[in-house]
Amino acid sequence: MKILVLNCGSSSIKYQLFDIASGGVLAKGIVEKIGLKGSFLKNERFDGDKVKLEGEILDHQSGIEYLLGLLISEKRGVIKSLTEIGAVGHRLVHGGETFQGSCYLDEVTIKGVEDCSDLAPLHNPANLKGIYAMKNLLPEVPQVGVFDTSFHQTMPDYSFMYALPYSLYKKYGIRRYGFHGTSHSYVSKRACEILNVPYDKMRIITCHLGNGASITAIKNGKSVDTSMGLTPVEGLIMGTRSGDVDAGALTLIMEKEEIDYSSLNTLLNKHSGMLGISGISSDMREVETAAAEGDERAILSLKMYQYRVKKYIGSYAAAMGGVDIIVFTGGIGENSPDDREKICENLEFMGIAFDKKANEGIRGKETVISTGDSKVKVMIVPTNEEWVIASETRDIVEQMNKKQ
Repeated sequence: MKILVLNCGSSSIKYQLFDIASGGVLAKGIVEKIGLKGSFLKNERFDGDKVKLEGEILDHQSGIEYLLGLLISEKRGVIKSLTEIGAVGHRLVHGGETFQGSCYLDEVTIKGVEDCSDLAPLHNPANLKGIYAMKNLLPEVPQVGVFDTSFHQTMPDYSFMYALPYSLYKKYGIRRYGFHGTSHSYVSKRACEILNVPYDKMRIITCHLGNGASITAIKNGKSVDTSMGLTPVEGLIMGTRSGDVDAGALTLIMEKEEIDYSSLNTLLNKHSGMLGISGISSDMREVETAAAEGDERAILSLKMYQYRVKKYIGSYAAAMGGVDIIVFTGGIGENSPDDREKICENLEFMGIAFDKKANEGIRGKETVISTGDSKVKVMIVPTNEEWVIASETRDIVEQMNKKQ
């Protein structure tokens, strides 16, 4: 079976076409600047062939038409016909409390995703555009939704509830949901496979550190706490997102700056985080370069970033009664030896014996970066969210076929 995985943003479409039998990626790429000037499609084939095609791409449907045409083209294609696509898997950001796991997308479940849009107004509507487009273009191909939030539905109520009037939870579903679920699920399971230990008996802290970042506490195979909340703003300091901040500070900013909700939302999501503190960039590499050159705000932003991650690791170890494995993943987690070292510094009291030599220079490679006698294993595990989506899609489609 060949499965197309789509991750639709407001003006972009990331995609990968998997051959499930071999586990290989036949093609992957991105459509960018949809509805804007200078829109284009970048594609990379399994044999390394790369191409960038520019053209007017007015909406998501035309963007998907464009990429489907490329997949079957004589010169650049990887399949002979669109009938070879057995299913489409969609990354969906928010499933609320409605979706406890991945699901087949029919009229009822699509309506359920639409109903969750209030919880993720920047993400779900964009994700839905991909579903609508595929429904129009390939109506006979089954579609599956894989939710960022579903892995965290095992959190207990005392973990996911906010100390707000309970009526707001009942009326609007105001609670912590968490995100990056496919990544946290994949790397935690993969870490146990590498170490050859039982997943359902481990206490694991997974650190997904990228432009968006979150940490999850996984006990006996279930998510019991995670740093992101109702939205992806809560928790760690991120590229342009603030992470944890006193709500009273927000009301004060609104009053003093005379801004409305929309402007505050933009401030928290687009102008805060590493960019806001450093004043340099949201890109950790640029901030690290500036810090190495002595820029004080860059140095401050790195210290704040590393401290926040360290603090969450400590709190989650306490919540689980200890920790057996800590996993670093995501663009920063996989590729920044210095951040990993600083985060693990002074955590010896938890049973962590960090191996500086093993950590040095390691980027994007499955590696144990704690010493052999460390009570807590510290690891790098590159994430593979697209493969999780493809696997979940395959499983659901196969279950459907058995019932028919």
